Amino acid sequence: MNRSLWYILTIAIGLWFSATACAGLLPDAWAEWPVNFWCWGLFSFIYLRTERKERIEMLTVIAIATPMELFFSEIWLVYEYQRDFMPLFVPAGHYFLFDLGRRIAQRLPEQMAFPILMPFVPLVAYGVWTGGDTSAPFMLILVLAFTQWGPQPRLYASMAWAALGMELLGTYLNNWTWATEVPWTSLTAWNPPLLVGAFYCFGDVLVNLCVAKFQGEPPLEVVP
Repeated sequence: MNRSLWYILTIAIGLWFSATACAGLLPDAWAEWPVNFWCWGLFSFIYLRTERKERIEMLTVIAIATPMELFFSEIWLVYEYQRDFMPLFVPAGHYFLFDLGRRIAQRLPEQMAFPILMPFVPLVAYGVWTGGDTSAPFMLILVLAFTQWGPQPRLYASMAWAALGMELLGTYLNNWTWATEVPWTSLTAWNPPLLVGAFYCFGDVLVNLCVAKFQGEPPLEVVP
């Protein structure tokens, strides 16, 4: 089984298991623990078997994603987790999604980075017209900016869709819920926001730049 499939199954089954406590077979207080152990076990397995550059990348993702998650969920309050506090499997899950997005991106032709973002435009317009997601234009601008000027355009374009897919599943299962009125602003957002991938793109830009700076060379490229 290739790594991408492991990531997809881990994210999908892990979110379902945590949200439903394995269809009610476990006490709710224990629902997250099997997912925690699995995700960190898989993360450790990859870490021990991969090259030094990816190890640095994995640790960088954890170092950046964890405080970002805590800021968004505990301080800014743009979303709330099912059991109030961030599950322990979330930081490892960020690396799985990052690496999955990168592997998807490697299959995209360079010239497709912008075109695959274009379906978001009418959806953004609809969100603004209905008033349901007035934050979307700002987040779309961020995604387009990352794609235009970031070090890995195909990654940011693919992450916009990969992140939306994961967020749709997570919100459907009630693993977390996004605020319909964005705190500290007068903006609104869908649950999840249409361009939630902007947050992931921002984190990926930081990871790319930090790893490149540390290594003194371009970020790791993955061949599918």
